[in-house]
Amino acid sequence: MRFVTLVDRINQTLGTLAGGCALVMLLAQVFSVVTRYAFGYGIIAVQESVIYAHATTFLLGAGLVLRENGHVRVDVFYSTMSQRARHIVDLVGLTVFVMPVAGVIFWLGLPYVARSWATLEGSRQSGGLPAVFLLKTMLLVFAVSVALQAIAILIRLFSGDLEQGWKRADGHG
Repeated sequence: MRFVTLVDRINQTLGTLAGGCALVMLLAQVFSVVTRYAFGYGIIAVQESVIYAHATTFLLGAGLVLRENGHVRVDVFYSTMSQRARHIVDLVGLTVFVMPVAGVIFWLGLPYVARSWATLEGSRQSGGLPAVFLLKTMLLVFAVSVALQAIAILIRLFSGDLEQGWKRADGHG
């Protein structure tokens, strides 16, 4: 269970960083709009930072969303199922969909990210951010965090502690 606790903490930290990215996105967007419409001056790096923060918010927050049981599911059916049926749905969903998709994203993303790092890829726009390689790295962080969280949930499922595994903020785990 130490592994499960560690994964939960990692995804909590990544989720906190995602929240920070959302704030950065908001502030950068407001700044961009004000400078463009009030002063007629656009800054490419600020506009790109909105895009980077938006992508990073979702990519870093995905593991936490899975941990909190906040992911997309057809709750109309799931909520009416017995506890045993829910466990089967969770088992199938995690092993047939979540983990293979995370694995494919990591597998296909690794050479993509490696090429970006090899050239320290930057923006194609003059005055843009010189850190495209860092943004692309978030794809790998996403895949690993989601896969690890799926494993942690599966461990809870097999240990009979799934109710503790879905740490929903609303208490409806």
